[in-house]
Amino acid sequence: MSETRHNPPPDDSRMFTFRCRRWFWLAALSIVVFLAQSLTALLAQPQAQGPVRIAAAADLQPLLPAVLANYERETGEHAEASFASSATLATQIENGAPFDVFLSADMALPERMVRDGFAAAGQTAQPYARGTLVLWTRHQSGVQTLSMQSLASSAIHSIAIANPQHAPYGRAAMQALTSLALVPAVEPKLRTAENIAQAAQFASTGNADVGLISLTSALTLTAQGHYVAVPQNAYPPILQGAVALKGGANAKGAMAFLRYLHSPAVAQQLQKGGLAPVQQ
Repeated sequence: MSETRHNPPPDDSRMFTFRCRRWFWLAALSIVVFLAQSLTALLAQPQAQGPVRIAAAADLQPLLPAVLANYERETGEHAEASFASSATLATQIENGAPFDVFLSADMALPERMVRDGFAAAGQTAQPYARGTLVLWTRHQSGVQTLSMQSLASSAIHSIAIANPQHAPYGRAAMQALTSLALVPAVEPKLRTAENIAQAAQFASTGNADVGLISLTSALTLTAQGHYVAVPQNAYPPILQGAVALKGGANAKGAMAFLRYLHSPAVAQQLQKGGLAPVQQ
């Protein structure tokens, strides 16, 4: 009679180890799937943008902060400006400064940004305002008669202008002096400032008897003074241009701000501060 053989009972410890390993790998796989889904959801969310960084010509310094405050109040978006002469800002942009928007005091420099590849894709330079050049002096300056022709008189010893190499208003001032044949008489009197804001400061603090400055500066100086307009046929129109830049980190914000800048409400606000609408 043959002997009946029986299989040994299963090893409970091996079964337990197998089940633990299976649970471990299932748990690990679940964690990987969860992390992948979470990362996908995170990447799908709109990324937080920083403020709109604006390179702004110095003539805007008295006006732009109020415009930016209104913009933030109306849209909830923050924008901040750095002020300097237009040419200085253009050089900074060309050297890699991460600005989103360039607000120049002329059209030539924004057009150069487009031509040389520093503007955002598909963007062109657009005028946003027209500037006015005036001759300003303090009430206490002692200048009795204020006119362009009076600049040649012995009563005026010093004339503040913005650097014509850097500042569009300085360039306009030199063009006006040339057009009116005043350069030979006034050239020794010129006191050259880095930008239009500094030229206004020279005149308002008495470091110059008079200043060829922007109407914006004349209307916003804290010093008491008076001005006359420089004949507009003595210098080319000062069209101030804006362009969105490719070097910034907030392209969407740049476009939104430029739309706001060209709105009728902002045009009216700028006009009150001495910057006329482009079409007038």
